[in-house]
Amino acid sequence: MLENYFPILLFLIVGLLVGVAPLCLGWGVGKVLGTNKPDAEKLLPYECGFDAFEDARMQFDVRYYLVAILFILFDLEVAFLVPWALVLKDIGSFGFFSMMIFLAILVVGFVYEWMKGALEWE
Repeated sequence: MLENYFPILLFLIVGLLVGVAPLCLGWGVGKVLGTNKPDAEKLLPYECGFDAFEDARMQFDVRYYLVAILFILFDLEVAFLVPWALVLKDIGSFGFFSMMIFLAILVVGFVYEWMKGALEWE
């Protein structure tokens, strides 16, 4: 019975070798053959050839993340519309009115976020 699983085991081993071996080989060859001459200029953060203006770990405004999350949320909601539109003839009026309720809730959430000023940058 275990011989039936041998191709799967072989596939996993070959997959790991193909994925991990080049990484290990590249790292090892780089350590052995590469030169290591660190200096202060090389260790500075690169910013288009200019000296760094600020700390590289500066904080972003939380509104940036809020807008990003809202974009993902509404983008995913629109992704639900494509399969619904493809099967609209098959699901009938129940499916149509269910989606209208879903879209109404989505619009209410969008208007709420708009009124709260979550989409404003200033």
